[in-house]
Amino acid sequence: MGGVAIFHYVWIIHQSSESKGFLFLSSAHKEEPRLDVLINNAGIFQCPYMKTEEGFEMQFGVNHLGHFLLTNLLLDLLKRSAPSRVVVVSSKLYKYGEINFDDLNSEKSYNKSFSYSRSKLANILFTHELAKQLEGTGVTVNCLHPGIVRTNLGRHINIPLLGQPIFKMVSWAFFKTPEQGAQTTLYLATSPEVKGVSGKYFGDCKEEELLPKATDDAVAKKLWDVSERMVGVI
Repeated sequence: MGGVAIFHYVWIIHQSSESKGFLFLSSAHKEEPRLDVLINNAGIFQCPYMKTEEGFEMQFGVNHLGHFLLTNLLLDLLKRSAPSRVVVVSSKLYKYGEINFDDLNSEKSYNKSFSYSRSKLANILFTHELAKQLEGTGVTVNCLHPGIVRTNLGRHINIPLLGQPIFKMVSWAFFKTPEQGAQTTLYLATSPEVKGVSGKYFGDCKEEELLPKATDDAVAKKLWDVSERMVGVI
């Protein structure tokens, strides 16, 4: 990984369906000799309560379990390709999330804002535990906050008709463009400055401190074990 990155292939995978993911992975393992970078960027934001095809609450399923499953199924290829990198797109909204192991699938109650924040906290805990498991393999994993970006991620947010022009002006004035929002992701995927760095959280291409709940070893390991059972990795 030098100063110039050449991308031969870009895979885009729909992570709300495990079955589609398995079809992709079967093909990838047969056709691709190596995988230098895996970027987990699939996301859904504050949607009404709904479930994936496999029965998982949509935000937790897409934002966390989809990334968890995809990464685990590609780990052998990543290790064979070392040095290689995994990049996980999280959010500063993780600060408002909590991991409730008694109701990870939001069967008892559902709050769309809390659910999103919980899924982003899960991203960081996943990164934390994965970094520990990958020590000595030549594969690194880091996560990031991309900033507030002008995309359709917020399509499920209902803005009153009269407020829409104001919101549009604010977004154009203060939100990042998609190109700007991708910079930290690209930095972690390609920069020699983070060679060998693993298990860290970044914003605007700089490492940032995390709240203690995002680096709790016991919670991260328990979430890993529960996620394995949920997606059937074991």
